[in-house]
Order: sequence, then C-alpha cells, then structure tokens
Amino acid sequence: MTSSMALRTRLFGRLLKISEKGIEDVVDLPAHRAKRAKLQRTAIGGLIFGRPDPAATVDELVIGTGQRALVHRPEDAIGPLPCVVNFHGGGWVQGNPEQSAWLASRIAVRGRAVVVSPAYRLAPEHEFPAGVDDARDSLAWVVEHAEELGVDPQRIAVMGDSAGGNLAAVVSLMARDAGGPPIRAQVLIYPGVEMYDRWPSEDRNADAPVLTSANMRAFARLYLGEQHGTEDFRASPIRASSHADLPKAFILTAEADPLLDNGSRYRDALVEAGVPVRYVEYDGAIHGFMSLPGVVPVARRALDDIVDFLREVL
Repeated sequence: MTSSMALRTRLFGRLLKISEKGIEDVVDLPAHRAKRAKLQRTAIGGLIFGRPDPAATVDELVIGTGQRALVHRPEDAIGPLPCVVNFHGGGWVQGNPEQSAWLASRIAVRGRAVVVSPAYRLAPEHEFPAGVDDARDSLAWVVEHAEELGVDPQRIAVMGDSAGGNLAAVVSLMARDAGGPPIRAQVLIYPGVEMYDRWPSEDRNADAPVLTSANMRAFARLYLGEQHGTEDFRASPIRASSHADLPKAFILTAEADPLLDNGSRYRDALVEAGVPVRYVEYDGAIHGFMSLPGVVPVARRALDDIVDFLREVL
C-alpha cells in the first residue's frame, strides 16, 4: 500500500482481506449481493459508505427498462434542472443505486441538478450486453420523461464508477453513433474500459484493497460469459473505431488501483481524438473510493472536483 494512503484506508484494506471473499471464490452470488446490501443499511455501513445529503430528496421509480432508479434532487428544486444519469459500479455482477447515494445526493444539492441512478440487469444471470442495453434505455427514458422529472433534456451528463464508468463511456459512444440523445459531458470514475489487455498498473496494484487483478479478470469473465473474447466496443470502449466527437470528459483515477491505466489510457484516446478531457489521479485513493467516503478522505476533494466540472459543463 502506498505511503500516501490514510491510516483508516489501510485498516479498511486489511479488514477486507480477512473478511471478504474475492468474487472469483463466490459460489452463491445472490446471497453475496444480499449480504452487501444488508451491510449498506447498517450503522457501520453508513459510516463506511456515507449517508445521503439531508438537503436532497430521494424518490424511487420504476423506469421503462423495468428496473428501479433513485432520483436525487435539491429539496427546494424548481425545474427544469440539469440532469446527471449515474450508473453504479460492482463489476457488472453486483452493486445497486444505493451505494452511489452519498455522491449522487451531494452532486444534486451542490450542483443544483437532478441525479438519476438507475439499476441495470446484472451478470451472470444477464450476460453482456444486457447491462449496456439497460444503460442506453435508461438514458433514453430520462430524456423522454424530462418534463415530468423536471429536467432540461439539453443539459444531460452521464456518470459512473468502475463498471458504471464503463457503461457511461459506452452510452456516450452509442449516443454519438445514433445521433442522440445529446450528452453534454461524461464523468468516468476509475472506469474499466478494456476487458483483456494487462497494463502496468494492474501488476503494480495486483493485490490492492477492494479490487485485485484476480477480481478484475473474474468480473470480466462473469460479465461477458460465452462472449468472453469479444472485441465489441460495448464491452471495451477503448476499442471503438473512433473517439472523435464525444462529450467532454472528466476522468478520475485512484493511485492504488489496478484499473488506473484504464483511465489514463482512455484519457489519451480521447485527447488524441480532440475531445476535451480533465484528468485527475487521486493520491492515496483505492478502487471504489467514491463509494467509501468514510474510509478514503480524498473522496471529498474528488466530490468538489466533480461538482466544479459539472457546473462548468451543464
């Protein structure tokens, strides 16, 4: 672990190593998901994952995909407001909109925006591209229902962390290719953009807290299933034939994360294609840190940076 890592982050990493199975060793995924969701709802979970901003309201909807979505907005909101469609992380096989509530609610309050966090179908029950289809359809649903959601359909950003960052990047490419809906910006938080290539950060952080190299490989296999090996850009957005004309991007990476090079190489691909990119690597941060504000102090600085970026572009 890096010397810049906070003591509480180090302790959390050690505790995880003792208490948690890697995804590659999980036999009963539904039970594993249920255990994680239960932890989120406990007092300890609140300390680790953070609690929603009390100045935000949250509504739960069922959207056109048949999936749930949490809608965060400032309490005193008068629309139409800009909108951020946020996809949760979890390696495409676990996770839920609630795990993003600390971040989503604060962006809503401080950015004066509506943040819609949809669920999507999870692998291995629903293999690729089910999650991609749900992400694309969630975005389309938000645009179609802009008026009732109190959002401005011309001021939309997509955001996601880890697997959700992959989905946000993929949806941005698909919207460009389909001629809409218009996306103003993409916020990609330690995104996974490449399914197979092994880059130096994966070796350097092979046994890092929260996400190891073995975990990464297992998530990709579970997600892609029989399609493991596909070079489809909807799996690996860095493999798209062109990255030109994509929305402005803010890419956030963590120093102690095997996925670090996924973010920095995607930055390079976008910059080369002429897309404006803001890029920050957060010292002392581990994978998943934006869902772990209680154990990774730098999450608060990254939140400030995201809010600043979204205010600028929306």
